[in-house]
Amino acid sequence: MNTLTHGTRQLLRFTVLEARCCAFAVALVGGIAVSALLPELPVARYDLLLLYGAGLTVLSWRLGWDTGRDVAVIAGCHAIGLLFELVKVRMGSWSYPEDALTKFGGVPLYGGFLYAALGSYVCRAWRLFDLRLTGYRPRLTAALAAAVYLNFFSHHWLPDARWVLAALLLAATAGTWVRFRVGESDLRMPLALSFVLIGFFLWVAENAATYVGAWSYPDQLDGWQPVPLTKFGAWALLVTVTFTLAARMNRTFFPHDRPRRATVDLSCSRGSQ
Repeated sequence: MNTLTHGTRQLLRFTVLEARCCAFAVALVGGIAVSALLPELPVARYDLLLLYGAGLTVLSWRLGWDTGRDVAVIAGCHAIGLLFELVKVRMGSWSYPEDALTKFGGVPLYGGFLYAALGSYVCRAWRLFDLRLTGYRPRLTAALAAAVYLNFFSHHWLPDARWVLAALLLAATAGTWVRFRVGESDLRMPLALSFVLIGFFLWVAENAATYVGAWSYPDQLDGWQPVPLTKFGAWALLVTVTFTLAARMNRTFFPHDRPRRATVDLSCSRGSQ
């Protein structure tokens, strides 16, 4: 009975921490959903969402939800995301069908906030879960993450190397563990598994975002359709870009000599149920 009670409390603690980590993303997608219900305004919806995203970023910083370092990561993710959007929209991968003043190359500037939300999640998770990495290879992982990012552009003209890069990432992160704290318990999981899990929930979030009109894939222009499951794998790869950027900003959180507590291994079947 004590084990069940402890497990329930830990699950509740974990859920609360995850909710705090996702606050920026939830507020952003919620704002997009509400904007679709507004009556016609003199300000274009995409322009209004740009102001909303900027205000949300400032508010999160002023309230202490995001630190100055977090905001720097968020800004970097916003810039990386906008470049990604400009290329992918130009290639017809998806579109933003509405007009706006702050729209360039078919991409509204607010579109970068969708990647900034991921940056906010990773930064908050780093602090709230007290993330620590062991066996991490920062240069190799960052180089492969950069290759993943470039491949999402180059596969329109060159052979798609995502499966090769996925295999290389698995090899590069073999033996790399993410240690995190929930209450008084120290837990750990393989870094590669964390990429897969985040990628899955990003795919779920993408379904929600396209449903409320954040952007549209070609097959969604005549009515919403679920996002193909293949995008799950794409997100699992793309999250490595955000992670390596946040890891570089939090490089002081890589201690190997911290006093160790009892650690639960989430890679084994018993711990992951």
